[in-house]
Amino acid sequence: MTPVVDIAGLSVAYRRGDVRVQALDAVDLAVAPCESVGIVGESGSGKSTLGMAVGRLLAPNAAVEGGDVRVEGRALVALAPAELRRVRRDRLGFVYQNPMSALDPTMRVGRQVALVLGSEARGDAIEALLARVGLPEPGRVATSFPHELSGGMAQRVVIALAVARSPAVVVADEPTASLDATLKGVILDLLDAQRATTGASLLLLSHDLRSVARRCARVAVMYGGRIVETGASTRVFEEPRHPYTRALLRAAPGQERLGQMLEPIAGVPAVLHEPARACAYAPRCDRAIDRCRIERPLERMVDGRVVACHRAEEERATRRAGATA
Repeated sequence: MTPVVDIAGLSVAYRRGDVRVQALDAVDLAVAPCESVGIVGESGSGKSTLGMAVGRLLAPNAAVEGGDVRVEGRALVALAPAELRRVRRDRLGFVYQNPMSALDPTMRVGRQVALVLGSEARGDAIEALLARVGLPEPGRVATSFPHELSGGMAQRVVIALAVARSPAVVVADEPTASLDATLKGVILDLLDAQRATTGASLLLLSHDLRSVARRCARVAVMYGGRIVETGASTRVFEEPRHPYTRALLRAAPGQERLGQMLEPIAGVPAVLHEPARACAYAPRCDRAIDRCRIERPLERMVDGRVVACHRAEEERATRRAGATA
């Protein structure tokens, strides 16, 4: 099956003056049609850069230094501006962290929806789309400005805009970060339902490991601009093979027992100024050995998932020995 998104060897760096930051370091990721993939990791791991690269929406100071991104076979890095706009409009949908900054504050909601649907869009089509994402009184919402809506309502409008043209891919970058905790599950369920209705693939970029585990069939764990572990969500979260994945799970709230303390990850996330020549996680890893500090780990298949860790097989053997003891 041909991937709907095919990211191959993608390297992206940001520059500000003489300072260079390596945001993506030869990332490979393929997303199948209708597949839901979660991208998890700490702030600075490269999640948002990867998500924005899918639409070639990188900041002006970002440079693609290697690799490519293909959407339905089209190579975006070399695509002409007019064709790129058509791909963004017709085949890609984006849901951002802050709905208020994603919507035009000077334009009524209905007008913004009409611009996405096309010049032939009528009032009933606009209201039908707003009703589809669970907005009460869609006629009133259509005549409102964004500032007249609650955060949850505004995010529903953003989801409506993202799926309006039945895109091939929806990229959701921390779509509940600015919402009340009571709304987070509702919005994520809505996003997943709309993805399924349109047949789109979903890239969900999130810190919330539990939400990703419930809604994404596959997960990719990022650190230092690389994907360090990827595979089926159930396998990766139940039996992680990379030390960073295990550390994320130990630090994630929601599964702790009464009185149990969460374990924060020691140290601070890596800030790389060039492609990593060793394991970027080694300075924070409690299982690092000398090899980790001098040799870049290559991605390889271990227990049905791809892992970039020198000790992945050793960890598998240790766990199996413990299970049979």
